[in-house]
Amino acid sequence: MAVDGFFSRLKQGLSRSTQKLTVGITAVFTKRRLDEKALEELEDLLIGADLGPAVAARVIEGFRGTRFGKEVTEEEIRETLAEEIAAILAPVALPFEPDRAHRPHVVLVVGVNGTGKTTTIGKLAQFHREQGRRVILVAGDTFRAAAVEQLQVWGTRTGCPVIAGAPNADAAGLAFDALTRARAAAADLLLIDTAGRLHNKAALMEELRKIIRVLRKQDAAAPHSVLLVLDATTGQNAVQQVRVFKEMVDVTGLIVTKLDGSARGGVVVALAEAFGLPVQAVGVGEQAADLRPFDATDFARGLVGVAEG
Repeated sequence: MAVDGFFSRLKQGLSRSTQKLTVGITAVFTKRRLDEKALEELEDLLIGADLGPAVAARVIEGFRGTRFGKEVTEEEIRETLAEEIAAILAPVALPFEPDRAHRPHVVLVVGVNGTGKTTTIGKLAQFHREQGRRVILVAGDTFRAAAVEQLQVWGTRTGCPVIAGAPNADAAGLAFDALTRARAAAADLLLIDTAGRLHNKAALMEELRKIIRVLRKQDAAAPHSVLLVLDATTGQNAVQQVRVFKEMVDVTGLIVTKLDGSARGGVVVALAEAFGLPVQAVGVGEQAADLRPFDATDFARGLVGVAEG
């Protein structure tokens, strides 16, 4: 897909977040001097757009140091805001890339139910199949028949084998068998779906840790990636979810979904500031091509409604 086509979709997907920010900016800045009152209003606006207090404070300090006392237009504020946000996001914009030293590269995909984990795995499978990689999927959320069926649909759609067990089967045993088969098949990528029943955190933690223990009986470095899928529509709850999952497993990267259904796209910036974890992909729609590698500049400009640079 053309990059400009994705930027258009990203911008469209972020439109609700953009509107929330830009309407406020228009109200605050109509050719006015950037004084303390204006900065305070802008800070409140950024916090209200889910960028979080730490990001808001950082951005405001940037404005105070460079533009304080000057007359500014709405366009100048948006351009500068896009630059500030891109600077925060740039260090975490690290697209997921399988490590060729590991074959297969084992990916544990985690997250609470409803974030789009299973769909995200399907989209990742399609993306990497199109790159010529051999991909195997594992239906490790054995408690949800719908999750297993959904993954099988994606397997058919992408031409990727799906390894599934009986209902309520032991997810760790399934992952072990899947890794055995993936090695025998010389697969490049093994994507393992997992349960996300956060209401019973202790049980979920034990299940995830057991999967990792069992995988390491075959490959001491597995899983090579642990990707946490977050739903942008939950706003600041996504921050708490990262904290919870970081307690359970060594999260190596984030995938943020449902940006098209949210006015809370700013939470991606809050996550970058709070955790510094790689944001490896973002989702702006239902189609497989709507999950794409994360670009800091495109995201920042899309979020504040600035034209593509």
